[in-house]
Amino acid sequence: MKTHYHMTIAGCERDLPICPLNEKLCIAGFVIFGDCELTVACASELLKRAPEFDYIITAESKGIPLAYEMARQIGAKKWLLARKGAKLYMKDLFCVEVRSITTDHVQKLYLDGADAALMKGKKILIVDDVISTGESLRALEELVVQAGGEICGRMAILAEGDAQEREDLIYLEKLPLFDSEGNVLK
Repeated sequence: MKTHYHMTIAGCERDLPICPLNEKLCIAGFVIFGDCELTVACASELLKRAPEFDYIITAESKGIPLAYEMARQIGAKKWLLARKGAKLYMKDLFCVEVRSITTDHVQKLYLDGADAALMKGKKILIVDDVISTGESLRALEELVVQAGGEICGRMAILAEGDAQEREDLIYLEKLPLFDSEGNVLK
């Protein structure tokens, strides 16, 4: 069985571990946490392709380094985060449910009311590390719409599976799915 998938992303070569999702399907594990070189390179490449926007939003947690770095590179003073849990300091919450491919249960995403107020009438760019089923993306879209923001774009470092066919998604590279032996599915 193949244990890793080699790819080049924003000029950075990486070996991604192949992880079983179920008995027949595997995915390549892509995590930018702790990989400063890759995070900086991906943020730079995505910004070159980004539409005009007022704020970036991502979902907790793997999109955090990307959203931060994109905001830092353009000198933004603020970017927005949908949290997986309500925090004591969050007021006037907005909430949606989401089921991600990498999580075995339904989760909720929460947006602080003050952040929601910032989005009203503004162009919002949704970013994430990997888009696969699109469920996390759908949840973020719902939060933006609830807050009165205008979705101006959807971006990811990698598009996996059916997400590769989405015409509304800007991404850097395609990430294949794998069979139980680690072979790329066609």
